[in-house]
Amino acid sequence: MQLESKKYLYDIAQAAGRAQQVIEGKNYSEYASDPLLRWAVERQLQIVGEALAQLSRKDPTTAARISEYKQIIAFRNILVHGYAKIDSQVVWSVLRLKLPLVLREAELLLAEG
Repeated sequence: MQLESKKYLYDIAQAAGRAQQVIEGKNYSEYASDPLLRWAVERQLQIVGEALAQLSRKDPTTAARISEYKQIIAFRNILVHGYAKIDSQVVWSVLRLKLPLVLREAELLLAEG
């Protein structure tokens, strides 16, 4: 695997881990009512999406090994460009249901490295 690909995977894993760390012990109500928490999480999700977008340009084979990578990139675009339409419930679902898998996959790919 190319060094540049490893850097993107590292960024994905770090940002996904930080997003999970920030919401640890929180419920949806706490998340939805705390703008700083939402901003912190959204920023980390933007980093995941941007790193994955870069990875898909440089190493599409590796990017394709991340589940739903195209949807993750599209979600990043919504967070960045459609910020007025962000649905906190959707973000919360992504955090709880999708992000743990992305983190595991990035870590596994790094370990293969």
